[in-house]
Amino acid sequence: MYFFQEKIEDPGRPEESWRLLIIAYPSYIHISIYKMASSSPKKSGLVRIVAASAGAPAAPAPAAAAEVPHEALGANFVKCVKGYHLINDDPIKEAPWEDINAIVLNASGCPVTSQSGGSHKSGGDILCSLGEFSNKSTQYDPGRASFKISSYRLTTVCSDREPGKIEEIVAEIQRRKNFAFYSIIVREEDEKEILYDWYLIPSDFPAFNPAAYTWQPKLGKIGKNKGSVVGWETKPSDSGSSMSITFSMSSQLWLDIAITKEMRKFMVGSCTVAKGRKYNYIELFEKDTA
Repeated sequence: MYFFQEKIEDPGRPEESWRLLIIAYPSYIHISIYKMASSSPKKSGLVRIVAASAGAPAAPAPAAAAEVPHEALGANFVKCVKGYHLINDDPIKEAPWEDINAIVLNASGCPVTSQSGGSHKSGGDILCSLGEFSNKSTQYDPGRASFKISSYRLTTVCSDREPGKIEEIVAEIQRRKNFAFYSIIVREEDEKEILYDWYLIPSDFPAFNPAAYTWQPKLGKIGKNKGSVVGWETKPSDSGSSMSITFSMSSQLWLDIAITKEMRKFMVGSCTVAKGRKYNYIELFEKDTA
């Protein structure tokens, strides 16, 4: 994978700057242009103006994984997760995961340029020197052999009123995939502790590629929708992964990902913490000022 980033400033408009991001694989290239408006009182930082991709996403070259500083990321992931749980009972998910992910990246020599701030817009959430990340949080299914994540709402291309054409639906999913990696924190809980695993998976990994599946209409099984098309679903792949779209759930795309030996190599960190925070905010303040 080749990564290039360039900041461009306009002398006539010093309050604005532009950033060009190029991520290139041997047969695939993605280009994003961002605008930074420091004069914005509510939201500073980078805003994506336009994104485009060309070519067919190919499987990541083996050398690409070597560019990711696995050892530093894994060590800082453990520190950050354990630090979070010193003052938090709630498991790590959604917005906290984005913040923790950014802290870990910065501490590991992968400076973060922008964050979505918990926005639910399609596409990347974090932009850093490794590329753009889509952050996801979820739980393991029983047996820790798979997990599920939600993705785009696809009401513009399919719904209960217009089921759509699967070729156009797949094209829309691919069009929105403007990031280099899925950054997924997966947890397993019991009464006493929480296990966290962090996967950093190339966005064109086959299990996450809708074009790699065989799709078919999803038919209702009970009630007034029995026999009617209520969404789309795939047949399980050879690895056991699948995808589905349900119209009654805002035509949201769901991914059911089986964890294979090949995918485990993308795990960059793992950590187990005991439930129950160690400090409340007053205790933390007193400890800091002691």
